[in-house]
Amino acid sequence: MTKLKNASGFWLTFILLFGFWLLLSGQMDIMHLGLGLVCSLLVALFSHNLLVKEPEGILRPLVIFSKFIPFLGWLVLQIIIANIDVARRVIDPKMPILPGIIKFKSNLKSDVAQTTLANSITLTPGTMTVDVVGGDFYIHCLAIEDEEKILDIEREFERQVERLFGDRDADHRP
Repeated sequence: MTKLKNASGFWLTFILLFGFWLLLSGQMDIMHLGLGLVCSLLVALFSHNLLVKEPEGILRPLVIFSKFIPFLGWLVLQIIIANIDVARRVIDPKMPILPGIIKFKSNLKSDVAQTTLANSITLTPGTMTVDVVGGDFYIHCLAIEDEEKILDIEREFERQVERLFGDRDADHRP
């Protein structure tokens, strides 16, 4: 069973990588196809267990990818909104710039989900994840006018990442 799991995970990883190679290279000559084939095989050989961990999870990467596109659209929208807010604060002297660090408790359990949340927050102008300790995120904010409003925004980021990975620690949620 383990060999079947490893083989199916390997081939799924290889097919995804080679497909991505073809999409990005746009070249169909023998050199590019051969190079893509060799690179995809090597990467799949050494990293297939990062993508597929259990037999029933073989389709999980495809499910996550199908959820990633809407997440990416949502994140780009949040980045645009935050850019406008930061630009307004820089241009308008009446808008406050009150930097500070807030603590946000997340119930995401996997390292991948926590890293995605931390990076999504950091990509958004005006905020930066300074540290993550357990489930506690320490976030530097450009303006802490209403801490509860900022925490609501961070909770929405957490919900979006949870929707992407289906990853929440059920023991910590009311």
